[in-house]
Formats: sequence, C-alpha cells, structure tokens
Amino acid sequence: MAKRIAIVQGHPDPAGGHFVHALADAYERAAREAGHEVKRIDVARLEFPMLHNAQEWEWKPPSESIAAAQRALAWAAHLVIVYPLWLGDLPAVLKGFLEQTLRPGFALGKAAPGRMPKKLLAGRSARVVVTMGMPAFFYRIYYRAHSLKSLKRNILEACGIAPVRSTLIGMVEGPAEARERWLTRIAVLGAEGA
Repeated sequence: MAKRIAIVQGHPDPAGGHFVHALADAYERAAREAGHEVKRIDVARLEFPMLHNAQEWEWKPPSESIAAAQRALAWAAHLVIVYPLWLGDLPAVLKGFLEQTLRPGFALGKAAPGRMPKKLLAGRSARVVVTMGMPAFFYRIYYRAHSLKSLKRNILEACGIAPVRSTLIGMVEGPAEARERWLTRIAVLGAEGA
C-alpha cells in the first residue's frame, strides 16, 4: 500500500555531499520506485529565524519556508528524519527547524492549565536515522541514546507521532563497503515505506 512520506534531511551543510544526504537520497529513490508519494525537506536550505522566547513560539506567525514544511508534514502519513549526531545531539539547525515547525496550533493544541496539550499530529509514524562517528552500540549503551530518546519522547511522541522507530549508523568514516551496505538497508526501508 502506497504511503505519503515526508523526508526531513537534517544535515546542516546545504551544499550536500555527505553520507546523510546519500542516505536520504537512497530512501527517497527507493520509496518513489515502490510507488510511495514523497516530499523532501532539506532543512539547511530553508530560511527561518531562531525562536527567542515562548511568546514567539506561541504567537509569531511562521516564515513561508516553515509554513511550507508544516504543509508537507501535515500531508504525510510517515515521517523520516535523517541527521548526523553533532556534539551528542541534533545539529542546531535541525533543532531550530523542529522548534519553528512543531508549534502550538500545528503540532500541539492549546492546553488548559494543568493539562497536557492535544497531540495534533496523531496518526503518523516516523523513522529516525542517525549517523555518527562512534560505534552505534557505544552511543546506545554508554550514552543511552539520550538525544534520540529525547527527540522521540519529548518531541515526536508529544505531538502524537507514533510509533517512532530508529536506525543508528555508527562508524560512518569506516570502510566504504559498510556505507554501501547501509545505503542498501535504507533503500529497503524506503521501498517498504518504513
């Protein structure tokens, strides 16, 4: 069954040419070939300001590029977020994008005092693909995948996106054969819309 998929490519280099870009390309190509509809958001190519306070987050209208991204996310049934681990977390531009995009009125309903906000993006699933220089098992065991857990639980699931599955790719600067195997695995996920 064909899905509507939005790919959020979160590498901060707008020039491309990194392994994260190749992974997003492989997923997109395989998804399209399998008959899925795909919209892609290359975060580093968007123009948007950083948010500075709660009032901006709640009340300032989003820029046109963020509004277009919101339309793509609202359209999608499945989200794919691909990014490199930077200083143990998401790159700042991706975090800024999520802050701008997943705002009250779009991702979260207004909450009454003492109540949790309504999850406005319910009914969508997600796949998060994270690349890193360290072994993935080290990130998962020693660091307990803290930033990935925060993204899943505190951001995506808080907006109603579930299930959220993850793929961790470590040692990306290792042998080229290993990167080729990962590109093939990601393409399989793209074909499945998973």
